[in-house]
Amino acid sequence: MHLLCHQFAAVCLSARGRYAQKLLNDLFSNYTKALRPVEDTDNIINVTLQITLSQIIDMDERNQILTTYLWVRQVWMDAFLTWKKEDYDGLDTIRIPSSHVWRPDIVLYNSADDGFSSSMETNVVLRNDGQVMWDQPAITKSSCSVDVAFFPFDVQQCHLTFGSWTHNGNQMDLFNALDSADLADFVPNVEWEVLGMPAKKNVILYGCCSDPYPDITFTLHLKRRASFYIFNLLIPCMMISFLAPLGFYLPADSGEKVSLGVTVLLALTVFQLLVAESMPPSESVPLIGKYYIATMTMVTASTALTIFIMNIHHCGSEALPVPQWAERFILKYLARICFVYEVGENCLGGTSSRKQPLSQEESEKGAAGGCNEQRQESNSSSRGYIANSYQDQRAAQLRIGEWRKVAKVMDRFFMWLFFIMVFFMSILILGKAI
Repeated sequence: MHLLCHQFAAVCLSARGRYAQKLLNDLFSNYTKALRPVEDTDNIINVTLQITLSQIIDMDERNQILTTYLWVRQVWMDAFLTWKKEDYDGLDTIRIPSSHVWRPDIVLYNSADDGFSSSMETNVVLRNDGQVMWDQPAITKSSCSVDVAFFPFDVQQCHLTFGSWTHNGNQMDLFNALDSADLADFVPNVEWEVLGMPAKKNVILYGCCSDPYPDITFTLHLKRRASFYIFNLLIPCMMISFLAPLGFYLPADSGEKVSLGVTVLLALTVFQLLVAESMPPSESVPLIGKYYIATMTMVTASTALTIFIMNIHHCGSEALPVPQWAERFILKYLARICFVYEVGENCLGGTSSRKQPLSQEESEKGAAGGCNEQRQESNSSSRGYIANSYQDQRAAQLRIGEWRKVAKVMDRFFMWLFFIMVFFMSILILGKAI
């Protein structure tokens, strides 16, 4: 019994194969693929277009080229490829190479492929009523205007416009199979998230002629996945920028205050070059680039202020006394705001109270201590000279100490000011991600 069934199936298949061969010979005996398959040349052939987005291969922001893998389905009616299925043992569909039939010359208008490679030669499905369905996989390179103003939190819109290269709307018309591209078989991309790909039909009238030229434009909405750039470009920049205000906290005698600012500036320059290499050379500065520029400006300003404050700290004995307004504003009010209470002490110790210059009598006693009364009377002129010198030296030390107090308060003030600036700049840049 099983042997009889297998033999019967083999006979049926061989019979179906003979009918398919006969159908192919009958259909293409007088068929030409050079002309539009319409019975009347005034008739319009309607082509239904459907796009399936399979994969986003690459988005080249610098050259503004989008590379995608698409499945393009075109369906049209061929008036010369019809048959009665009863005449061919009920055969209603056949699959033949697409090079045997007439095909619409639909191309990607905004193609950026320098090779102009032809599409893959796949089969077409012929139905007995004349319907031709052509599924064609294609890797397309299309031009895409990339707006990097909010990089790395940007959203891009790339257009793929399909239309006939030689036929106008009076000869061939285009229709959407769906309102958008099919995303059911899309392979997720690690860098881009697809928000949608709506389709829209456009009819354009050019100035050269009055015939309409229809096209279908698919708009691919992409949102960048910013996690990679946050952890590799943004967070390191924030961590480096938080080092810049700490330069004000370094002791002035360490000799590393300016070196720290220059090192931070060089590190930010390296990150800025990394971003510039991947971005298109346009007038639109990316958001992360603005953050780098603002941070570099802040670091430059902090380094310049550090040099100015170090000059104040190292004021010598020839310096003028601290002005009254600076003493009142900086050493009193500003010191309290910046939480610098003992402004005269450093890490090595020192006096925090402001001592008054010694009186003439105390100076004389200090200078003449250990001498007997007889030598005081005989060397009064020498004692007066020593006392004046000691008083001048003490006054110079007090002036130096006051200028160092002013420098320390200014260091603390600018440290807190720049910390606040870095914090708000970081919050502002991260707020764009929400």
